[in-house]
Amino acid sequence: MPNLRKIVLTTFGSYGDIHPYMALAMELQSRGYLPVIATSALYKDKIESAGLTFFPVRPNLPPPQEQDQELMDKIMEPRTGPKFLIDEIILGSLRESYDDLVAAIQDADLLITHPTTFAGPLVARKFSIPWISTALAPVSFFSAYDPPEPPYWPWIGKLKVFGPAFMKTLLNFVKRGFTLAAVEKLRRELGIDDYGQPMFEGQHAPDLALALFSPLFAAPQPDWPPQAQAVGFAFYDGHRELQMPAVLTEFLAAGPAPVVFTLGSSAVWVARDFFHESIAAAKALGQRAVLLIGDERNRPNEPLPTGIIAVDYAPYQSLLPQANVMVHHGGVGTTSQGLRAGVPTLIVPFAFDQPDNAAHAARLGTSRTIYRKHYQSKLVAKELAVLLSKPQYAAKAREVGELLRLENGTAKACNLIEEFLRNPKFQREKSEPIYAASH
Repeated sequence: MPNLRKIVLTTFGSYGDIHPYMALAMELQSRGYLPVIATSALYKDKIESAGLTFFPVRPNLPPPQEQDQELMDKIMEPRTGPKFLIDEIILGSLRESYDDLVAAIQDADLLITHPTTFAGPLVARKFSIPWISTALAPVSFFSAYDPPEPPYWPWIGKLKVFGPAFMKTLLNFVKRGFTLAAVEKLRRELGIDDYGQPMFEGQHAPDLALALFSPLFAAPQPDWPPQAQAVGFAFYDGHRELQMPAVLTEFLAAGPAPVVFTLGSSAVWVARDFFHESIAAAKALGQRAVLLIGDERNRPNEPLPTGIIAVDYAPYQSLLPQANVMVHHGGVGTTSQGLRAGVPTLIVPFAFDQPDNAAHAARLGTSRTIYRKHYQSKLVAKELAVLLSKPQYAAKAREVGELLRLENGTAKACNLIEEFLRNPKFQREKSEPIYAASH
């Protein structure tokens, strides 16, 4: 077997954080590389069943359906959830993550990192391994020209009227409150020079930072790092994940296009009354509906009205082109799938980057937004009626969908990765192991 060039892609999170790296890995594999996805052990079967190489990196988390509800509630709480996830879970295992990733990069030619894999930049800088960072959503660039709209400060977007200079001052003030002491402590112990705040400029590799979202969704801004390249969304459509349940196929064939209600793979674990209110809204409008409930615990107790079906799962790429509207939580993976399908969307952001993604979709003219605390059937029906009755939403969604289907962000990203590896600056001698313990 030829000595394939090994590329380690490290990531952490929900399916929306895993799928883009699986898409890159499959494309790199088709080009003759050996991609290795280094992430939580719970994704081992998913990654290996796609024919890809997996390497475990802590923290080890149980599948969401085995986690207690209190933990999921803490993670998905809009104001405190991000801090809890970072401080207690990600940084709580930082040293273990670092050691695991050092083991993963043995004989590797390149490391590719996700924004919250805080061990990644430490490993790259400690061992001088060629490194490319990625961003899955525009919020990662914290731009004064395109200010983020976090769930805990939904008003911040309204301050854009004061201009980039004002926003830069405000965002710099905000940054000072986000010090990751665990990262700084380990950085000093490893003897690594200060490379900036890990949540902000420190997450970006100095030579190439790939923005894995469409420039249609968020255009590059003057204060992005100069090495950033927006390539488009990296869609993973899977080999074994295209089949829809037979009962859903029959339902779709039996009547008009439905409204699809979904909470992706993360917010679905804190659905609460989401599906109950969704049923009432669809019923009030006389709309057929598909509920993607994610888990049997979310199955409504009441009998479903005629024209409404609930299934645990269906592949977006097969289902969404047959919908007339999609209602979802605003995760970047789900948002991108809705945009590519060319259907109008109603976004119900919960936490993390979701409000910011909702704002970008709304600016495109394809979407409207209801915040989670206001998700009640009467308002949902009102917003859906606007999307269904005003043809400009469907027309714009079709236009954007057609453009996204032409982009092929995965191929563009891999072209840049190959160009990066051809640069003599990033050629590595791999004759000896590079492993060294973190302490």
